[in-house]
Amino acid sequence: MSDFNINPILNTDSYKLSHYLQYPPDTKGVSIYAEARAGGEYDHVLFFGLQMFLKQYLSKPVTAAHIEEAEEIVTGHGLPFNRAGWQHIVDRHGGYLPMEIEALPEGIVVPASTPLLQARNTDPKAFWLSTYIETALLRAVWYPATVATVSHGVRQTISAALEKSCDSPAEVLPFRLHDFGARGTTSFEQAGIGGAAHLVNFMGTDTVSALVYAKRFYGEPMAGFSIPAAEHSTMTAWGEDGETEAFRNMLTQFGGKGRLVAVVSDSYDIYRAVKETWGVTLKDEVEAMGGTLVVRPDSGDPTIVPIDVVEMLGESFGFSTNAKGYRVLNPAVRVIQGDGVTPATIKVILDNLMAKGWSAENLAFGMGAGLLQKVNRDTLRFALKANARLNGSGDWMPVHKDPKTDPSKASKAGLQAVVEENGSCRAVQLDDLGGRRNLLQPVWRNGELLVDHSFAEIRERAAG
Repeated sequence: MSDFNINPILNTDSYKLSHYLQYPPDTKGVSIYAEARAGGEYDHVLFFGLQMFLKQYLSKPVTAAHIEEAEEIVTGHGLPFNRAGWQHIVDRHGGYLPMEIEALPEGIVVPASTPLLQARNTDPKAFWLSTYIETALLRAVWYPATVATVSHGVRQTISAALEKSCDSPAEVLPFRLHDFGARGTTSFEQAGIGGAAHLVNFMGTDTVSALVYAKRFYGEPMAGFSIPAAEHSTMTAWGEDGETEAFRNMLTQFGGKGRLVAVVSDSYDIYRAVKETWGVTLKDEVEAMGGTLVVRPDSGDPTIVPIDVVEMLGESFGFSTNAKGYRVLNPAVRVIQGDGVTPATIKVILDNLMAKGWSAENLAFGMGAGLLQKVNRDTLRFALKANARLNGSGDWMPVHKDPKTDPSKASKAGLQAVVEENGSCRAVQLDDLGGRRNLLQPVWRNGELLVDHSFAEIRERAAG
């Protein structure tokens, strides 16, 4: 094997390699669970992404070649290698990990501190496996769930502004936050995973790999959409004296009835471009094309410049007043802000916009690093911990941590269940479930996918 990244045995942390020798001798099973602990940046989490991991990684069996490669690397690294344990998995289970994973339905929004998944070994000889896969399993859910939660939070912010200022908020909302984040991520895979997480909440994206991941892992033929758009290189290639012709070329190439075209307009002077070039020189052509010009300012104070652009376009192209008393630009023009956009600045921009009497529908947002990259495991305080141990007598014994120096890191003890009560979800011990329905349901067992979520049902659940 030349590429250790596809070796399941090596998809772990170094200290995990010796843990098979550290459990009590009579251990037959270990249960683990993952949650976003309370105290993060959001008090809730939108669960998404596990299915991608199950299909991409757990569906591929461990092989003899994996064992040979792993033994060489692990022993050379200075750690013991559990060759007998991995050989048993290959010989007895065809290389598929003897694990059962229960999870909440993807797309569900639950309070922080709710178990999102629970997993345990199904073969007593592989008791060590549950915590061995912590690194891969936790990484598989914290990132997409965090991006989905951030995107969901922005959706709530924009939705509230549209409900207040727009006559048709449900129609406008799906394209109010556009994913500009692909170039700011670390890899094609990260862009695909995070980009798909964003598309749970919105329909606009420029992250092509997100479309690939939504299709490959959730069966969605087309998860998101975009429009022709200019970048600075295609505008500045015409030179400052040729900026008007550069703008006109965008209308000629991409304009038309019902079409949208976005043009970055701050290469030299955004105010001149809006007031003079768009607002005077090309005004008739913009209105005659029958579609919508989306002007993109890309520099300056993001809480001021896009609002100035809306007001200048209103002066040039006119506006109407909707039933809620807010001004709406001529349908020939709109604005998108893609610089300095964060969940916090979006709220400030919309508040400022509406304070000046403009509907939130006049402005869309593009978010890049703030959406796909400026998150980490601590954003939602994700953790995966052992919660029970199966002893030699066949009893599940509670396991937990409770550090006196940081009570917020205390973990849950005992096998867990999740129940819905009064419109919200909460954790209970499995022994206390009674006749209530457990929302944690098996999604994976011994190499077999048991639940295959569609992207449509995930979106419906997240919006619900």
